[in-house]
Amino acid sequence: MEFTSLSNLSTTRLQLRPLKLSDDNEIFVLRSSGIINQYISRKRTSDKEEALQFINKVNNNFKKNESLYWGINLNENPQLIGTICLWNFTEDGKTAEIGYELFPEFQGKGIMDEALKKVIKTAFQKIGVNTLEAFTHKNNLRSKELLLRNNFVHAPDKKDEDDENNIIFVLKK
Repeated sequence: MEFTSLSNLSTTRLQLRPLKLSDDNEIFVLRSSGIINQYISRKRTSDKEEALQFINKVNNNFKKNESLYWGINLNENPQLIGTICLWNFTEDGKTAEIGYELFPEFQGKGIMDEALKKVIKTAFQKIGVNTLEAFTHKNNLRSKELLLRNNFVHAPDKKDEDDENNIIFVLKK
């Protein structure tokens, strides 16, 4: 599957699209905010130059068919409000990890639910993935609720070797 045909997805309210260099400020905030990153164990982005490097990295990985990373914006406003991605594909391409983040002022409005449903459908129907995995912090109630609402199930036998606070949810086709 060539990922290029999947670079732009849309839903009733949302556009899922490749990141642009002009998204650097929003990416910087998403990846540096203490509120947004309270449940994510990753090095926080320290400046806009790092944000630009990240944008280039995910876009290059997309071109190489290694991952899909979409910026999320509302149909009536092109400003980035969050991201969602499929990455960490197994060698056979049948399993992928899904990840997402959203500015707090847009949380609780069904936006990520809408984006997640579209990405799940795309993964299963167009990419040929059979299993999606989502790693979320054990205390991130909103993320756990989102995953459960979308039929993911907690997989207590699976462990995140990089972060003992994460629990793993799985969705099979």
